[in-house]
Amino acid sequence: MENEILNLLLVLVAAWLGGIAANRMGYPGILGELVAGIVFGPAILGFLHDSAIVASLSEVGILLLMAYIGMEIDLKDLKKASWYALLTAIGSFIVPFILGYYTMILFGSTTQAALMVGLAISVTSLATKSRILLDLKLLNTRIASVLMLGALFTDTIALVSFAGIVSFADAGAVHASDLLMVGGKALLFFAFTFAFGMYLLPVIGRLLDKFGFVSRTFYFTLLLIITLLFAELAELAGLHGILGAFIAGLFVREGVFNRKVTQEVNKVFYDVSIGFLAPVYFISVGFGITLDVFTTNPVLLISIIAVAVIGKIFGTALFYLPSGNGWREGITIGTGMNGRGVVEIIIAGIGLKMGLINSEIFTILVFMAIFTTLTVPFMLTWTTNWLRKRDELVHIEKRKGFIILGVNPLSLLLADLLKEEATVTLLDTNVEMVHLARDKGYQCIQGNALKEEVLASANASKAKTFIGLTRNTEINLLAAQLANDVYAIPEKLVLFSPGEEGAGIDLLEPIGASTLFARKTTLTNWTGLIAENRYLINEIVVKSKISTRKWVKQQTGEKENFLPLLIVHPSGKLRPYSYNDELEQGEIVKVLFRKA
Repeated sequence: MENEILNLLLVLVAAWLGGIAANRMGYPGILGELVAGIVFGPAILGFLHDSAIVASLSEVGILLLMAYIGMEIDLKDLKKASWYALLTAIGSFIVPFILGYYTMILFGSTTQAALMVGLAISVTSLATKSRILLDLKLLNTRIASVLMLGALFTDTIALVSFAGIVSFADAGAVHASDLLMVGGKALLFFAFTFAFGMYLLPVIGRLLDKFGFVSRTFYFTLLLIITLLFAELAELAGLHGILGAFIAGLFVREGVFNRKVTQEVNKVFYDVSIGFLAPVYFISVGFGITLDVFTTNPVLLISIIAVAVIGKIFGTALFYLPSGNGWREGITIGTGMNGRGVVEIIIAGIGLKMGLINSEIFTILVFMAIFTTLTVPFMLTWTTNWLRKRDELVHIEKRKGFIILGVNPLSLLLADLLKEEATVTLLDTNVEMVHLARDKGYQCIQGNALKEEVLASANASKAKTFIGLTRNTEINLLAAQLANDVYAIPEKLVLFSPGEEGAGIDLLEPIGASTLFARKTTLTNWTGLIAENRYLINEIVVKSKISTRKWVKQQTGEKENFLPLLIVHPSGKLRPYSYNDELEQGEIVKVLFRKA
């Protein structure tokens, strides 16, 4: 037991260091965790090894990770991506299956082994790609929805096909009854879980809220039970538990349970899965590799890897063309579908036990799974950056609109500029200022922004950006914290007044907020100028990629003579100028200047 605990400690340290190293080099942490498992595991140094504790934590970790990913994805977005995902699933399954099958036949393999290899290289890893999408901050893009749903479709097709291959191996023929049985159980699983999530969970949520259950620990335990229940149901249906965990997460959405507690529980799921359990899984994947395969049959190894990569990427891109989203997006989705892992290794392991494949082919399939998974962070990073540079990376805006706290000449000017992008709602306690904003055609709520009901009346649950723009920095911060904790508004920008006591910039990071205008600003200096019409707005084109804070420092003149208001992307999209942002070449900064 003592040695197992020491091994677990070393596994966590290796995963932590590997993740840090990968992040420093600009790659997702998962890559460092996988490499650390290979380097420090049995394949090379042998410092780390698999154990009962590591295996158990890995299994739980991957289920919690999948549940968390499900929580972060909007079910409506998955529905919109269903047609694209079906095209992805068909292409990413059929093409590599055919290539894998005939490659094995060319090498003199049996039909059963060829079918197993074709099937193994056709699956994809839902767990691996979900972690990469999270690391690359792609969960709010169309490719993320297509990848996640495409992986669900692909793995379901693969598991039903696997049942057919097992039937063929047992009886020398495929029995339609076995296929119908597996397909029927899968349909029952999806029907039950979707009915449970769509209709029963909201009822449970309302009852718990009615009887005053607000404990974070209670909700975490409840969601853990639901996750494991769905995972077990998936297993009973002949599917894999990660599918059930992912679906469980999909239904634990905003509005089902108490909003504030749900946000807190989501953070706990993130910390437990991403910070602790999932790294144990990804580093243990590296334990399965053996370098002996390079000497036993390197030609077959290289051939299987080649057809696996080519089949996945170009098969996906080819079948994705009818979507009308472009071949570049198809290539990008193909690079994301290229990772294997859990399901592939499970299928290969069962095939080995049944004698359908030998240990050499099993080792090749395990190494292929690890190698293709290692390619995903590199290739998906490169292809998504490719789409970004061409302005073809489609983001799915789940939330829209701005909430501005404080009605004053500067906030009204900012609202005039931002209304071209989305709806602007203002908040203030002063009746006269509220009427002033309403007279200018804005929705303006009178009330204390530190009260939940006031933010609720401003439709905070659907807003994308909260801007604290009063003279009181502490009020700005507290309101931003409420917007984050209760309504999970993703972007929080706060005006900081220079020299004000009682509030500090160090409070921004815990709530994911940033400094408005990328510097401390004296509000009264600008409100007076705007009220007296002694200002002008200039547009400055950004010459090269640079952080917003560095750009401000590079500008000449007195800081109080100019104020960067907005950033305009070449596509026309607007965003407020803030500290934690990057300016791209060709973007325009709208700057407020004093009139000479």
